[in-house]
Amino acid sequence: MKKIMMKAILATTLLAGSILGQVGSAQATAAAKPTAPIMRDNLSKYGLVKDVELPVTVTAGGLSYTLEKIMIFDSKSKDAQVLSKTYGYNLGNAQYFIWTKITVENKSGSMVQQNVKDLKDKWRLNFGDLSKGEAYTSMPDKMTDIKNSKQSLWDWSLKSGEKLSTYQAYLYTGNFNYFKIRVDNRNNSISKYIVEPKGY
Repeated sequence: MKKIMMKAILATTLLAGSILGQVGSAQATAAAKPTAPIMRDNLSKYGLVKDVELPVTVTAGGLSYTLEKIMIFDSKSKDAQVLSKTYGYNLGNAQYFIWTKITVENKSGSMVQQNVKDLKDKWRLNFGDLSKGEAYTSMPDKMTDIKNSKQSLWDWSLKSGEKLSTYQAYLYTGNFNYFKIRVDNRNNSISKYIVEPKGY
C-alpha cells in the first residue's frame, strides 16, 4: 500500500512539475518581445536581389574586408545631403551616394594601408554597368586629417592583427546589373558576388 501511495505522489509531483514547466515556458515566450530584423541594405529598391545575405567577408593577401551594411541613396535625397554636409562629401554630378558600414582586419603579418604612402584601393564595389560599373570612394573633406576614422574612412593604416569598424562613402553613376566586392592586397585579388549577373 505504501509503495502504491509513493508512486501516486511521485506521479503527481512529476505531472505538476511538467505543467509548471509548460506554463513557465509559455510565460517566457509571451514575455519575450519580437525583435525587428536589422536592415542591412536597400539593394532591392534598385532591382538587386541578393544571392547571399550581409554581412559578407572577402579576404585577399591577409586583408579581411566585411561589408556589414550598404544603403544606396539618390544623391539629391535628404539622407545623401545630410551625410554630405556632416562629413564634407562633394557629390558633384554623381547619380547615387552609397553609404557603407564595414569592418577591415589585417591578418597579413605586415602593415596594410591606404594613404599618401600607398594610394592603391584595397577594395572596390562594382555594380556591373557595361560602360562604367565601379563605384568610387568619396573623400570626406572634414575628416581627411583623422587617421582610421570610425565615422567616415579616408586615411587608414592597420598593423598586423589590427581591426577597424567604420563607415565609408562611394559615388556612383550608372545602372545596377549586379553587385560584386573585390579585395586586392599583396598581389592577391579575390572577388565575391552579392548579386550575381543576370541575363549576360
